[in-house]
Amino acid sequence: MAKFRPLATVLDEEGNRRADLVRVSARLFREKGYDATTVRDIASAVGMRSGSPFYHFKSKQEILAAVMEEGLVAGLDEAEGIVASQLPALDKFKKLLRAHLVTVLGEGHDFIPVLLYDWHALSPDLQEKIIDLKDRYDRLWQTAISELKQAGLIRSDSKIVRLLLLGAINYSVQWYKPGKGLDLDQLAEQIMDFFLTGDAASQ
Repeated sequence: MAKFRPLATVLDEEGNRRADLVRVSARLFREKGYDATTVRDIASAVGMRSGSPFYHFKSKQEILAAVMEEGLVAGLDEAEGIVASQLPALDKFKKLLRAHLVTVLGEGHDFIPVLLYDWHALSPDLQEKIIDLKDRYDRLWQTAISELKQAGLIRSDSKIVRLLLLGAINYSVQWYKPGKGLDLDQLAEQIMDFFLTGDAASQ
């Protein structure tokens, strides 16, 4: 499989300006919403002239797609390493769960929340590119969940199980407040306790 080339990453060879645009856009899209954020807002936050972002991106929609890709590519790299490892199924799941929580809830990680709540704003052709990445990420989770089933740690490894689990975790962006209540490790333990059968979560 050819290596995926995203629209923008933090290691983009064009330099930090493009990457800065993606990071700042992610924050603004999350705080204000995609529709309420203008290209002028983005340029001002990065310290550019109002038209300068179009040197790096053809449109605001392409910036949005790059934000979504950024989160998915980062998540894919780590998830692929975890799932390909020789760790027991339970340890893989713990690491995958913790990594996903950081991707969704970690400080400065605005990319995936934007994907979750501004997906409708993308054109069909840009959605297609994001769907390919999302499908790859979902397959890794499905593999990890199936390994849990084979190890007798969950009752079912159906697609519905994955959708319910990731849906519940992703919705936590609505209520989780860093520094208030559970930290990410404690939250991961709570999810394990709820999701796994019997004494598996305490192993």
